[in-house]
Amino acid sequence: MSVWDDLDLLLDSPSSSSSLATTSKERGTVKDKVDFKVDEDVTALRKAIEGLGTTEKTLIDVLTQRSNAQRQLVASAYEKATGRKLVADLEGDTHGDFENLLVALVTPPALFDCNEVIRAIKGPGTTESILTEIFASRSNKQIRDMADTYLKETGRLMIHDLKSEVSGDYAKALLILAEGKRDESTSVDAAKAKEDAKILYEAGEKKWGTDEDKFIDILCHRSVPQLRQTLVEYKNISKKTLQESIESEMSGEVEKLLVAIVKCVKNVPAYFAERLFKSMRGAGTDESTLTRIIVGRSEIDLLDIKAEYKKLFGVSLHSELKSEVSGNYGEALMLLCGTED
Repeated sequence: MSVWDDLDLLLDSPSSSSSLATTSKERGTVKDKVDFKVDEDVTALRKAIEGLGTTEKTLIDVLTQRSNAQRQLVASAYEKATGRKLVADLEGDTHGDFENLLVALVTPPALFDCNEVIRAIKGPGTTESILTEIFASRSNKQIRDMADTYLKETGRLMIHDLKSEVSGDYAKALLILAEGKRDESTSVDAAKAKEDAKILYEAGEKKWGTDEDKFIDILCHRSVPQLRQTLVEYKNISKKTLQESIESEMSGEVEKLLVAIVKCVKNVPAYFAERLFKSMRGAGTDESTLTRIIVGRSEIDLLDIKAEYKKLFGVSLHSELKSEVSGNYGEALMLLCGTED
């Protein structure tokens, strides 16, 4: 039985399904520092950066133990005091994965997502896995904020740049998500869920060939609570879960994107736990994914991601990180994750 089969069993239980995929802003590992003093932080950072040799411990202690909003205040005060941008000084005094992590920490969330999208589509090939993770998991507001930031940073519409980089059914689904217009209703129409489940069944399992457009329309437009009920109804009329049907009926990037949407509908923290697990398996560790998820979710639901990680994989995220990453980068990541479970 797979990780996601366990979640399908939960979905079949009315008492538990309402809590799935719920994200609380109080479930982060990083909070506002209570006795926060901007001037003291700026002085400490200047001493760490301007002194003879960079004092990485100070950079780690200050930047991992403040909220993003507090880091923005520090970055602004730092620039006023020095005439230099904090990001530029961090880039000049650190390197590699540690540099990328510190830069991510002092970057506003919408700009960080925007930079990740730019990184995914620039160069000779497109990194669809980054686009899939971001657009399958972000809220409408996060996507709209990202699009506004993208326009401000590049002078171009994000959706236009995406159009030139992706194609086929994957493009259809991704571009709908990139509009940030998913239905946000919290009410569930049971009859509509049954109807949608029937449409999906007839568009996939029941026919020769798959009507991907039906899957894309329903999975990219319906609200999360509505889709959660649709997953239950689909299981009632099919021998497979909707995820299993997508995996057997489709292939390529569109399959991966629609499966990611289904996983996020079921349980967002579990989706990220699996992404973290896979980033530390195989030939080498995918540090960019570790940084993106741990920094990006540190003030949202990293406590829940840690709990799901231990439940799904039998080991703590903290212990996995300890064995996979090291040095200043590893120390900073583990501090962001909070205390060991």
